[in-house]
Amino acid sequence: MSLGRWSALILAAGAGRRFAKDGGSGKLLADLGGAPVIRRVAERVLGAGFAEVVVVTGADDAPVRGALDGLACRIVHAPGWGEGMAASLRTGIAALDSASQGVCVFLGDMPLVPVALCADLVERAQAAGYAARPRCEGKPGHPVALTRSAFGDLLMLEGDAGATALLKAHSERVAYLDTADSGVLLDIDTPDDLAAAAAAWKA
Repeated sequence: MSLGRWSALILAAGAGRRFAKDGGSGKLLADLGGAPVIRRVAERVLGAGFAEVVVVTGADDAPVRGALDGLACRIVHAPGWGEGMAASLRTGIAALDSASQGVCVFLGDMPLVPVALCADLVERAQAAGYAARPRCEGKPGHPVALTRSAFGDLLMLEGDAGATALLKAHSERVAYLDTADSGVLLDIDTPDDLAAAAAAWKA
């Protein structure tokens, strides 16, 4: 399955308050193997073969842009980022190419996300008719592949719920891809999470 007509969306708008509260500063800008976390995510996604990669910024707009300098991704700012993930999704979906057949949504604090699953996720999403997401040890993870039929619903989202409610509402049209790769679940919320990610990255 080719990703050449699908978009990738990286959500990087949150303030990371939990990470900062636990003794860290901006988690997306934290060092991971010699580069900021958000750059590691973007580099990985850019290597997957999507038609476009769009990054949505918010709280740390200027430094995140700086961290992505030189990468072939398009960066858009969500002015209402403080509302929660819905604002980031709305901004990102509205910015996608009009010819996009669907989008894989990535989180900016998940540097170990296995992009090799994307082709299978896209294929399953198209077959199911709405979306597909990976699942590890029974827990749903990222990235989430959403067909164009979901775009209208994504543009109507509000608050900090993300797309989870939509996936539940359309459960009969959502497929899952079981995987043993814990990278679909590993996000960075605390300095301890960053240490775990760094160890996994080095390995």
